[in-house]
Amino acid sequence: MKKWLAFLFLGALLVFSLTSAWSDKKEEKVEGQQTPEAQAEQDGAGMKAPNAPEGLKVGQEAPDFTLETLQGETVKLSDFKGKKVFLNYWASWCPPCRDEMPEMQRFHEEFEDEVVILAVNGTGSEDNLNDVKDFVIEGGFSFTVLLDQELEINQLYQIISIPTTYFIGTDGVIQEQRIVGPMTYDYMVKMKNALN
Repeated sequence: MKKWLAFLFLGALLVFSLTSAWSDKKEEKVEGQQTPEAQAEQDGAGMKAPNAPEGLKVGQEAPDFTLETLQGETVKLSDFKGKKVFLNYWASWCPPCRDEMPEMQRFHEEFEDEVVILAVNGTGSEDNLNDVKDFVIEGGFSFTVLLDQELEINQLYQIISIPTTYFIGTDGVIQEQRIVGPMTYDYMVKMKNALN
């Protein structure tokens, strides 16, 4: 089952990559405004597949989950209710994820008292856990890394491409549209300020 989920996950990434390469980028205008996706890309957050599922909705309570950290500690999302949370889904083999991580570390070092970063690794899609550990140690990443061994969070949060980030407010509710693609430091600051 685990290998099947990993192949499904990798297949979705391949479809996303091919679709992105073949489709022309178009910025839709709505009453003179950019769409959220176009604005996010302009702000340095990445891109979304043209026919991608929308994922969990703004205003929806973020589904709770329990995962282990790299250090073997158990963490629940609900443990962080009352804090702003960036829930980022990534893998060590993903180039955009690797590019994003130093930006996340910089943000974490400056704003760790205001925002919790939960970096959920799609461990079920990794060759082995040592790849994840080595990447985190070599990068000096000190935010919380969680291990999605069975890719359950991948399904629960409807992750179709990585990196994907959900923005959860202090009330435990998804307050801003998810971002598919790597975030910049400046974009993270903007999203921090947008959350309640």
